[in-house]
Amino acid sequence: MRMAWPNHLHQRWRSRLESLCIPVGALLVALLLFGGLCALEGYNPLAVYGAIYQAAFGSWFAWQNTLLRAAPLMLSALCTVLPARLGLIVIGNEGALVLGGLFAAITGIQLAAAPTSLGLLAMALAGVMAGGLWIMLIGALRHFRGVNETISSLLMNYLAIAFLSHMVEGPWRDPSSLNQPSTFPLPDPLRLGNLPPSRVHYGLLYGLAACAIAHLLIQRTTFGFAVRTVGGNRRAARIVGLATGKLTLAICFLAGSCAGLAGMVEVAAIHGRANGALHANYGYSSILVAFVAKQNPLTVVLVAILLGGILASGSLLQRALEMPDATVMVLQGLIFLVILYSESLYGQIPWLQEPRLVDDDFPRVSHSPVLAPATSSPPSSRGDLSL
Repeated sequence: MRMAWPNHLHQRWRSRLESLCIPVGALLVALLLFGGLCALEGYNPLAVYGAIYQAAFGSWFAWQNTLLRAAPLMLSALCTVLPARLGLIVIGNEGALVLGGLFAAITGIQLAAAPTSLGLLAMALAGVMAGGLWIMLIGALRHFRGVNETISSLLMNYLAIAFLSHMVEGPWRDPSSLNQPSTFPLPDPLRLGNLPPSRVHYGLLYGLAACAIAHLLIQRTTFGFAVRTVGGNRRAARIVGLATGKLTLAICFLAGSCAGLAGMVEVAAIHGRANGALHANYGYSSILVAFVAKQNPLTVVLVAILLGGILASGSLLQRALEMPDATVMVLQGLIFLVILYSESLYGQIPWLQEPRLVDDDFPRVSHSPVLAPATSSPPSSRGDLSL
């Protein structure tokens, strides 16, 4: 008789192993498919892989470029991660990031004479409020009107981008910005500095802190327990009296505030003003980060660094191998498709499933009722059956 595994311990580790192996395997499959496409186009796949690694992690300069791109990805990915714990699929990251950056820039311009700490705090608050209210509107549509949050958040991205274009080309345009319509530039005291001795700005610390706080909020607080309860079974949560509407609005606001803060970081640390460059697809790329990370705020950090490295490799692929500028987007698309397919593999891989007790060493016992042969004697007074 083979021994069964202790349920409570080994099931947890097997679940964690499954959560690790499937995404990693999906990434490897996506890289192999990408290499095959490169080979079909006449490029050496090994040279392409080598160029991606060198541009992403091959030197201190490459690491700085990677971390610069990872910072907004960390913050913006939480816009998808947090609602997912409530059972919502929100992909309005790009819209919240764009609006957060726009209103942070306008706030900074209006507070040009304010002290640096007060001005940066006001800019961060403006970005947080703009992004938070934008995503909270999606949550309100979902709760009060039953509008699918995935569709509404996707469509509202286009509204946010159109609003940005209208404002920087119209009422809030700097007349001196001829080639690229923009707002007035931020004063130098309101620009985010760099972490010495690097070119990586303080926005990276914001991203790391936000992911850590999100993890603690979801795993270590009563609010997080309520969120996970609703995400597990919304109907049961209503029956036990949880305020699902308030939780939906609250988690959507927190999610949008993270993406809005990412927009503020991009304005204060990179661009120095709000313009079309805010629409740099960080919001869309962060959706991929959230899915690869399996909606885990701590894993978001690692995946954001990985995807930031892939984004940083685009220019080197163009210069060294003369590949199209959309090459990196093709790789992102392949990763996204393979990750979506890999969702169907959970619970289907035999060696990652819980072993069951097998009784092959014992003869099988029939469970059909055994009837006593008819006798003329009455049954015993003790109720025993003679077989």
